Amino acid sequence: MDRRAFLRKPASALTAPAAVPAGPLVPQTDPPGETLSPYANKTLPVLPRTNAGLAAYAGPWGTAQAAHLLRRCLFGPTRAQLAAAASSTLSQVLTTLLTAPATPAPPVNVSATDTSVAIGQTWVTQAFDQNFEGVRRSALRAWWLGQLLQGSTLQGKMWLFWHNHFVVELADINDARYGYHYAELLRGQALGNVKQLCKDVTVAPAMLRYLNGNQSTATAPNENYGRELLELFTVGKGPLIGTGNYTNYTEADVQAAAKVLTGWRDNATTIAGYYTASRHDTTVKQFSGAFQNQAIPNGGDQEYKTLVDMIFGQAETARHLVRKLYRWFVYYVIDATTEQNIIQPLATQLQQNGYNIGPVLRTLLASEHFFDAVNVGCYIKSPLDFSLGLLRQLEVAQPTSANVAQQYAVWDYFNGLTNLQQQYLGDPPNVAGWPAYWQTPQFNELWINAVTLPRRTQVSDALLTSTGVTRSGFQLIVDPVAWAQSLPAATAQDPNLLIQAFVDVLMPFALTTSQLAYLNDTLLPGLPDFEWTDEWNQYLAAPTNTAKKNAVATKLRALLKAMLSQAEYQLS
Repeated sequence: MDRRAFLRKPASALTAPAAVPAGPLVPQTDPPGETLSPYANKTLPVLPRTNAGLAAYAGPWGTAQAAHLLRRCLFGPTRAQLAAAASSTLSQVLTTLLTAPATPAPPVNVSATDTSVAIGQTWVTQAFDQNFEGVRRSALRAWWLGQLLQGSTLQGKMWLFWHNHFVVELADINDARYGYHYAELLRGQALGNVKQLCKDVTVAPAMLRYLNGNQSTATAPNENYGRELLELFTVGKGPLIGTGNYTNYTEADVQAAAKVLTGWRDNATTIAGYYTASRHDTTVKQFSGAFQNQAIPNGGDQEYKTLVDMIFGQAETARHLVRKLYRWFVYYVIDATTEQNIIQPLATQLQQNGYNIGPVLRTLLASEHFFDAVNVGCYIKSPLDFSLGLLRQLEVAQPTSANVAQQYAVWDYFNGLTNLQQQYLGDPPNVAGWPAYWQTPQFNELWINAVTLPRRTQVSDALLTSTGVTRSGFQLIVDPVAWAQSLPAATAQDPNLLIQAFVDVLMPFALTTSQLAYLNDTLLPGLPDFEWTDEWNQYLAAPTNTAKKNAVATKLRALLKAMLSQAEYQLS
């Protein structure tokens, strides 16, 4: 399998009406239109990609294996994280990854527009005010990205997973306090119990408002949430086998679910969902053969829990969830062999352990299937993976909380850049989430097109200039000299060892001999290796000499620019 092929197409082949934006890299308000590469998948392969199953991985454990695990579980593992993981065991690394970090402090006010609280104080418990909504929502997005960037944990990766699964669009709910409550709900259960999370999300004020559950009454049940609960959040449709019958549920089931969910409203004062008995349908709700013809009698404010329990009692719910986890952590193609060897047994485990996610993730991430060569470096990075990974892997300095307005301004800037790349944190395009995670047969190939690929390059190129990018008085810049100087002395002064050190962190698999030779020639155009050693040692002897520092810095920037423009860097 040639994992580089899709991304190696010449730029001329990726033609599209949209042009590369000219001038400085400035985020836009609205995401650009999506243009599909003519080289994207038209059909999915049918032959098994691998026969490897869920048996515990027993192969070699070192930098390469640790890097594969951490690239899938974190937003851009650093060199220090890779070294620490490689010096531990797989079991120890997984235990660390599956340990949830402490709860972060809530987002704060960073704008003089919001007069309800002082700069640096949280607004999440303040009264709603439309005049402040815009700056609060921006602060929420910035805070959310900052948590993903600073922590870079498996919890963070799963936080984004659940945001793409139990979708709420912040712009649609128009209350940043609701958005924070929703984000914290997902974060707190990111590695926990998905059945409980589903119950909590069902009556969360953000979801009640987003899918109109707050308008659902006994005389006018609203079907929006009931439909998405079945179609997207739990059991999934399955093939259409008759009018109003999607195999895993029917239109009558949607209507019955809607009746179960009547009576719930959102309270803008308590920032919670609440139940009003007079608005609830008290009839017996009859479900189809897809749910073993179960009936749910009136249960008042507990009835929604009975509905969720019934849905999670279906084996297909577990399979639907596991398929989404597989596509998030491994690959988007699920052939018949993978369905039998991976999806089915993991779904059984998930259902038997009461829908706790952690044990299932441990089984998958510790398996021979996960570490099979075919699953290494096959996953195209999302915009958040790309952008946050770039910042973390090249150790771009970030503002601290000592200047919270500056810190949030930088995080907000990167939210704008990922929006340019067609992934805006807090606002998936619709209730189904970002198409790259569900649109068959292209799936994550959708992240790369004639609009987004140049914009990715713009992000890395801007950070690699000698001046970087300045936002709110803070300079965002890659310091390749400091990065190289942090390496062992013998590595930093040898051009080939130096290049390999960058490859180990930035690339998902080994480069070919010709690729390494190209990078060597980029670092030292037409020059022998000893020229780098000589220049590097001259700089070390006089580190305050601007000319000597610029000589090595210019070469390192050229090297990194070439590496970050390679197809391999777009892969994980």
